[in-house]
Amino acid sequence: MTPAVEVRGLHKQFGDLQVLKGIDLDVMPGEAVVLLGSSGSGKSTLLRCINFMEEPTEGRIRVGGELIGTERSGRMTYREADLCKLRTRVGMVFQHFNLFPHMNTLENVMEGQVMVLGRSKADAKENAMLQLARVGLEDKAPEYPARLSGGQKQRVAIARALAMDPEVMLFDEVTSALDPELVGEVLKAMRQLAEEGMTMVCVTHEIGFAYHVANKVCFLHDGQILEEGAPQMVLKSPETARVRDFLEGHSLFRLPD
Repeated sequence: MTPAVEVRGLHKQFGDLQVLKGIDLDVMPGEAVVLLGSSGSGKSTLLRCINFMEEPTEGRIRVGGELIGTERSGRMTYREADLCKLRTRVGMVFQHFNLFPHMNTLENVMEGQVMVLGRSKADAKENAMLQLARVGLEDKAPEYPARLSGGQKQRVAIARALAMDPEVMLFDEVTSALDPELVGEVLKAMRQLAEEGMTMVCVTHEIGFAYHVANKVCFLHDGQILEEGAPQMVLKSPETARVRDFLEGHSLFRLPD
């Protein structure tokens, strides 16, 4: 089976700072992969390279078997038009919701469909309502962001990304800005997507989510994947002292019913 995302020899450097140091990663269709690691380990940079918000310094990325970019003289080059097309295939949800405050929930989920995909407003509205229902917010369609809780705003952001019909969804610490009592509703929506077979790569510190939902856990340290495998293996029987230290004090079972 062709990986939904294939990363080979990925390096990313900012000036003299080398953040990613040769990442190899396969994400299979329908797989939920969780990236764990301490701050500065390269998790978010890896996500941003997969959807090319950051261009890799070296390495190759394939989505659905298709090489992103063109190789010239041993180096990859990228056309902005190709990257814009890629970002409709690879959806991303961020720590901060970035909803348009002057648009209601429905309009926020419709906007990208109309402006980027060229859908009619009628088709965009129908799909937006379907995606809001997936995250349990169809009754909030007429509400503006100012009247939504943080957890609801994040679920709208998820619905907005889903409305673009992505092949892969990337989640970058989407619960870290939420009050603790609101985390569960967002994790529940993400778990539902995983159960539906959505291909997902998630950066999170929610160890319970990783244990119960992920098919694979990758632990990053100093820009490299230190351990990779099934959650039961990496989280319960880690091979390295660094992973054991990270997990110490975390509950493995923090996940909403």
